[in-house]
This record gives sequence, structure tokens and C-alpha cells, in this order.
Amino acid sequence: MLAKLTRDLPTGPGFLFEPKWDGFRAIVFRDGDDVEITSRNTKPLTRYFPELVDALRANLPDRVVLDGEIVVVTGSGLDFDALSLRIHPAASRIEMLAREVPASFVAFDLLALDDRDLRELPFQARRAALETALAHVEPPVHLTPASPSVETARDWFSRFEGAGFDGVIAKPVDLAYAEDKRVLIKVKHERTADCVVAGFRMHKDGKGLGSLLLGLYDEDGALHHVGVASSFTATARKELLDFLEPYRDVELSEHPWGDWARASEEAAEAGSRMPGGQSRWSAGKDLSWEPIRPEVVAEVAYEHVQRTDEGHVSGGRFRHTARFQRWRPDRDPQSCTYEQLDEAPPAELQAIFAVTPAP
Repeated sequence: MLAKLTRDLPTGPGFLFEPKWDGFRAIVFRDGDDVEITSRNTKPLTRYFPELVDALRANLPDRVVLDGEIVVVTGSGLDFDALSLRIHPAASRIEMLAREVPASFVAFDLLALDDRDLRELPFQARRAALETALAHVEPPVHLTPASPSVETARDWFSRFEGAGFDGVIAKPVDLAYAEDKRVLIKVKHERTADCVVAGFRMHKDGKGLGSLLLGLYDEDGALHHVGVASSFTATARKELLDFLEPYRDVELSEHPWGDWARASEEAAEAGSRMPGGQSRWSAGKDLSWEPIRPEVVAEVAYEHVQRTDEGHVSGGRFRHTARFQRWRPDRDPQSCTYEQLDEAPPAELQAIFAVTPAP
């Protein structure tokens, strides 16, 4: 069962609201000692989360099918990047990560129990049965919070934002489980940041700008590449290229990212990110870029920040492509720092998962 995106929570009666978890959607099957975890598209996930198999076997009813989310929780909140590392071909690597950064499973729907197929029941009945079936579960298995109150949902939406949550899901209480249909409602966070534009890439057709290269300053005054903004119309690509033309008179040796271009191969081997660097996702793509003087500021919308390995926002980058909103000629580029991204996880997340806040 899927969700369609809106910008406002429904205010009428007949909805249950839940936090929208940022993890891997997963269906869990238990039949006695047999436990299987799959993606919603039936991709096997069991081998990637060995620590969950014993926990699910110990906590779930003997025969059950659950819909939920696999998440990794740290003191900084939900860590999607650590979760993604678990999809690895080496069993030894998976076992190490399972010990060092264990995952949790959050259940939010009950599809079958014993010999009963519950998918035709209204969600309110499935939720009541889920609460009964998971009344005594212990970490790392959890039951998602749910509330009929739109005020509570709005409170979650604002206070959970710093913990990496996607937003809030609204579920009609009378809805049967409708597979592969977008019948739920999701309201996602749209955060904005003012970023320095320090370069760009040409569009693949060669007729205009393809993407803006975005930067933020850290506390030491170093300009970090934090991501790109793209998906412009053909008209906008030409206009943006014309707008940036006066800023192209810069030598690479004088550019804050000039040394990155000269050391691209070494940085790629070390795992660093740079405007022209290759990655496992970009192999074969033309990632050459044009530097400009870092004097232009753009406001962009983004969803999540990929933190550093130490869990810090400073030094991190946007996980997904940002969306250009407008130019900010009133902003001093040096004022575009990571501080505007710094968010603290809510106390509720710590209570649910018993995590310790990051220093």
C-alpha cells in the first residue's frame, strides 16, 4: 500500500496519523521458526539483517505477516546512509555492521495472523489487532506510534523533523489493505537552505546549464560541496547560463575546489566527494564541471542531509538532488554555513529507541 504526496494534513475525521519513517519498507513473514524479510517488491532482505531474524522470532506471534520499516537509529536520529551500507555482498561485512550499527524493525500494519488474511479488514480493525499482537514486543522490534489527532500529527511533523523523519502519514481508518495503490496520504518536510553556487555542469544536450553545484562553509571557513540542484526547463537552462556568465572568469587554481579537480582520482579512491568525482552511482556519466567565482547565493529546497561518518551535519551533503527556489542577492556568501542545517533529534525518538543523543 502506497501514499500520495500532499502539502497539508487532512483535517476531517476518519484518519489515523503516524510518523513517516525514513528506512527500508519491509514485509516480515513468520511461520514458526522460519522468518523471512522482503522488500515490498519481494526482493529478499533477510541476509542483510541477521540481527533482526532472532529478534522477530522472539517477539512476533507464531504465524504472522507484518508491514513495516527497517531503520537504523543513532544519537543523531534515523541514519539512512548507515542502513544503505547493509546491502553488501560480503557476509562478513554485514555481520560486522549488524554488531556495530544494529537495525530495528518498526511495524505499522498487520496483514495476516494465524490462518486469517486481514487485508480486507478496515485499517482501524487491523491497527487494533496489531496493537494486541505486539503488546509485549521488545527492542529492536517496535510498534509505530499512531494518533487520531491532527494536532498530534502536526506536533510530530515539527518536532520529529530534526531526527531524519520524512514527515507524517495519514491513513483512512475504513480502508482495506490496497496493494500497490496510492491510497494513503503523506506530508513530507520541505526544508530550504541558502547555498553558495561555486560551479555548474552543462546539460547533456550542450545547449544550457544542467545543474548548479552547491556549497556551504564550515566553522573553519572551508567551502564544502554539498550537492546539486537540477531539473530545469529548457528556457531556464539558457537563462541560468546567461546569468552565471559574468562569474566564469576565474582560474581553477584560485577556486576553493581547484585542488579537488587536480586530485580527483586520489579523492575518489579515498571516498571523498567532489564536483567532478566519480561514484558507484555515476560510473560512465560525464561529470565535468565549470567553476565560477563563489559569489552567488541560491535558495534551494532539500529533504535530507547525509551526515559525516561521525554523525555531524557539518561536512555532510544533501542526499538527494536539491530544487532551485530563487536567487538570494541579499545574502553574503560567507554567511551560508552549515549552521542553518543543524537540527537536534526530538526526545520522543530517544524514548522509543532508547538512544543516546549525539555530542
